[in-house]
Parts: sequence; structure tokens; C-alpha cells
Amino acid sequence: MNQNKLEEILRLHKLWLLDDKEGEQADLRWADLTDANLTGANLRGADLRYADLENTILCTADLTKADLSYAVLCNADLENADLENANLTKANLSYAVLCYADLENADLTKANLTKADLRGADLSYANLTNADLFGADLTKANLTGAVLCYADLENADLTCVTLTNAKL
Repeated sequence: MNQNKLEEILRLHKLWLLDDKEGEQADLRWADLTDANLTGANLRGADLRYADLENTILCTADLTKADLSYAVLCNADLENADLENANLTKANLSYAVLCYADLENADLTKANLTKADLRGADLSYANLTNADLFGADLTKANLTGAVLCYADLENADLTCVTLTNAKL
């Protein structure tokens, strides 16, 4: 997707978030956003199903309630991103950087988080059922109330992880 088209989509989405009748929700389904720089972008409630966000920079982006199911986020940088209540079902987040990201109440069912960097991430009440966390770094992550049923935690670093009321 070219930069001008993406900027227009983001502009209209911003208006939509403000309830402006000229605005419209960002529809980025199947979009190729590989290597894009979306630092600080407001994509709250955006539709990013099946989007290719490989190597994309989304540091401090607001993806609250965004639908990222089946999205490819391999090697994406989501440090300090807000993904609260986001749908990441079957998303590929292998090798993604999610340090200090807010993933509270996020749905990560069957997500691929192989070797993901989740240091200090807030995964409280997240659904990680059947998620692949092989080799993931969860150092100091908050997994309070998280659902980890059938999750693969082999070789994951769980140093100083908070697991209060987590469902294992």
C-alpha cells in the first residue's frame, strides 16, 4: 500500500473515532503494510484481519479493540503499544517485540508468539489458549488471570512472571 493511501485511511479513521460523519473505520484487511513505520498511529478499533505487518514499526501505536486476527506481525516492533481488548486470534507474532505492550484482555488464541519479546508486557486476563510461546521472553510480564490452557511454554523465560489466578 502506498504512503498517500495509508495516510488518507488514517485521516478518515481519526475522524471516525471522533464520530465525524465524514470519517470511516480503517479497513486494512489483507493490506500489505510490510516494513511500514506506524509509530504512534491511532488504529483503535481498526480492521486489520489478514494484514501483512511483517517488520512494521508500531511502537506506542493504539490498537485497542483492533481486529488483528490472522495478521502477520513477524519481527514487528510493538514496544509500548496498546493492544487492550485486541483480537489476535491465530496471528503470527513470531520474533515480535512486545516489550511493555498492553495486552490486557487480548484474545491470543492459537497465536504464534515463538521467540517473541514480551518483557514487562501486561497480559492480564489475556486468552492464550493453544498459543505457541516457545522460547518467548516473558520476563516480568503480568499474566494475572490469563488463560494459558494448552499453551506451549517450552523454553520460555518466565523469570519474575506474575501468574496470580492464571489458568494453566
